[in-house]
Amino acid sequence: MKNTKRYVYFAVFAILLTSFFGIRTLFNHNPVDQSEKEISESISKNKEIKVFFVELGSVGCVPCDKMQPIMKEIEEEFKDQVSVVFHDVKTEEGKPYIKEFGIRAIPTQIFLDKDEKEFFRHLGFLSKDEIIKVLRTQGVTE
Repeated sequence: MKNTKRYVYFAVFAILLTSFFGIRTLFNHNPVDQSEKEISESISKNKEIKVFFVELGSVGCVPCDKMQPIMKEIEEEFKDQVSVVFHDVKTEEGKPYIKEFGIRAIPTQIFLDKDEKEFFRHLGFLSKDEIIKVLRTQGVTE
């Protein structure tokens, strides 16, 4: 029983390690990729933005890829109130965000208020309905 448990833990660890440091896919398209400077500029230009929805993940990660259409829908439906940002943490450009945001697993969703203060964080896949609930806590309306 102990050995079986060890093998299960090892297998889970190996899967996580492989998904984190795995081979980059040929599809290295980041639908929404902004730097922190661009976020700050966006705040200055558009005072209506109430929430910054930051997704830290990677192209080719299954739960991360499942988040992409949801992020696009949120961006389209709440474009005047929510700024959606995606960082592929497996790219050279995205790696600094691992340390900056203290990422332990991908995907990670971080929600910042209009003053750029984190008010909610989630690890793993997050449904559109749950995202909308989080956005509503900051006064985002449809």
